[in-house]
Amino acid sequence: MKKNASKMTRSAGWLTALSLLSVLSGCSLGQKPGVSAPPQPSAIVTSTATPLPSASSASSATASPSAKPTATPDPWAGWTLDDKIGQLIIAGIDGTTVTDQTRELITKYHLGGILLYKPNVTSTKQLVALTNGIKLANRVNKQPLWLGADEEGGRVTRLPDELVKTPTSQAIGQSGKLQLARDTGALLGKEMAAYGFNMDFAPVLDVNSNPKNPVIGDRSFGAKPALVSDFGVGMMKGIQASRVVPVVKHFPGHGDTSVDSHVGLPVVQNDLNRLRQFELVPFARAIAEGADSVMVAHILLPKIDQNNPASMSSLIMTDLLRKEMKFQGVIMTDDLTMGAITEHQDIGDAAVQSVLAGANQVMAGHGAENVIRVFQALHAAVDKGTLPVDVLNERLSRIVQLKRKYALQNNEVSVPDLTAFNKEAQRIAAAVSHK
Repeated sequence: MKKNASKMTRSAGWLTALSLLSVLSGCSLGQKPGVSAPPQPSAIVTSTATPLPSASSASSATASPSAKPTATPDPWAGWTLDDKIGQLIIAGIDGTTVTDQTRELITKYHLGGILLYKPNVTSTKQLVALTNGIKLANRVNKQPLWLGADEEGGRVTRLPDELVKTPTSQAIGQSGKLQLARDTGALLGKEMAAYGFNMDFAPVLDVNSNPKNPVIGDRSFGAKPALVSDFGVGMMKGIQASRVVPVVKHFPGHGDTSVDSHVGLPVVQNDLNRLRQFELVPFARAIAEGADSVMVAHILLPKIDQNNPASMSSLIMTDLLRKEMKFQGVIMTDDLTMGAITEHQDIGDAAVQSVLAGANQVMAGHGAENVIRVFQALHAAVDKGTLPVDVLNERLSRIVQLKRKYALQNNEVSVPDLTAFNKEAQRIAAAVSHK
């Protein structure tokens, strides 16, 4: 659609979405008793925070009228607005080395993470030099960076060609050997860590139910929710065991689409009942088993939200994922530079809407100008009060918590020996093919 018409439609869309929210809130999408509240900024204070008073100290404080209660430390002391906004952005970079442009993105815009694609990688030595250089440039910032890539196994791989590739998720699922899913996840995690990564945008938890799907296919473990749940969670746990953050994707399910969201906006005519019984099953299982991060897809589900794709929908990210499914980790969008978004609206506006709707981090995978536009739009939204500071702090707190959970650092890595990795990949491939 044309951009002007799209903007008019979005204005009307917010009203429609709000009306729909009031309807759904009366159902199970609303807040449920017992759902834990989102972490408050104070939750990220480390052990340097003032300890709780003991019983004896409490008594003495009561006995001394002049004693003043100790103020709670400000968890954001020393953080600028730029520091906070940058953490909400995961950016792609150009080239195979740390260019001046990349260094500026890291230091001026205080990025929360960087993702690499296949064009960023030529060899093992080059990739190690690149990840080490990125970490070195980031040492001026408040937090270590996420360093991530789509390393799913099979045809979706970003690591150097010197590595023996693991089988597709589909082949692993068809083998019926659940242990191979965990073994593959552990191997992928170890390989990622050896190259300096700390985040893997995998596993794919989409149920491959549509034969016409142009983008999922053998990236999925299969066409049955139970199978995808078992094998997907197995791979997730394997990646976690390697101290790399797995990002399960593409919520709420990209398996029943017939349009590639890299090019256009897929529309899926499934309602909540269908999602709960089918597409959401693997995600619910992953959340119950300790998922750290969920990537939300650019797909439109008009029977849930008529106007906003999942990656910009509060009905899907907040009401469904946060409140109903009780996910407490980091929500991130798929790449906002994909055609599903850029063909319909400004990327900066999309980023603001995503964060307001519930995303902790937004992804701008291509073009430094897009990264800067996202940063500027988020900054302007805070300045205007469109994005309240307390909402910004809440989004940020989950990111910082997860980075601390995985003890992220800017430490450099050495060039790895690939012998053991390749031997394990060959073993897995042989076990998958052996009936």
